[in-house]
Amino acid sequence: MPNIDRMAAGNAAGAGQGTLAPSPWVARFAPLVPPGARVLDLACGRGRHARFFAARGHRVVAVDRDAAALAVLANDARIDTRVLDLESGPWPLSGERFDAIVVTNYLHRPLLSHLLAALAEDGALLYETFARGNEACGRPANPDFLLAPGELLELAAGGLTVVAFEQGYVPTPPPGAVIERLAAVGPSRPWPPPLPSF
Repeated sequence: MPNIDRMAAGNAAGAGQGTLAPSPWVARFAPLVPPGARVLDLACGRGRHARFFAARGHRVVAVDRDAAALAVLANDARIDTRVLDLESGPWPLSGERFDAIVVTNYLHRPLLSHLLAALAEDGALLYETFARGNEACGRPANPDFLLAPGELLELAAGGLTVVAFEQGYVPTPPPGAVIERLAAVGPSRPWPPPLPSF
């Protein structure tokens, strides 16, 4: 299963593809992640989101199967890098909980239930990847790697509160991409947050 963060595919789920800039979607909803949180950056590639959250003062677990990609993060004491194959064998993070989970440009459906189980009751899930229709734009084109319409909403129905959701075509960078994006919080997070007193 390709991690598009590492591919020169010519399309992306957000600006900053091929760079170390965070996805605009992830940056927009990063305030959902509480200060000092433990963040999982799943299939992190070169670690653009691991770096982003570490710079915000979070403790990050950056997971990928590409040891060379993770090696560039090794000198950051705030980032715990783990070379793990997420697609064979049992879920390698069994028993661990995270205050936030970030997934971009990656889909392996057998992991989805594990992600929900690994998210703290008041945690935040930020997910953004390619969706059906992307085959007209380029890679990935295999339906195994493309979300069905509303699939992330169905995932959230397993106990999360949806903060924001988008799906559809994004034109930049050319030739564009068809994506699906979700920002959601766990069941014990009050949502919407109470308004401040005046």
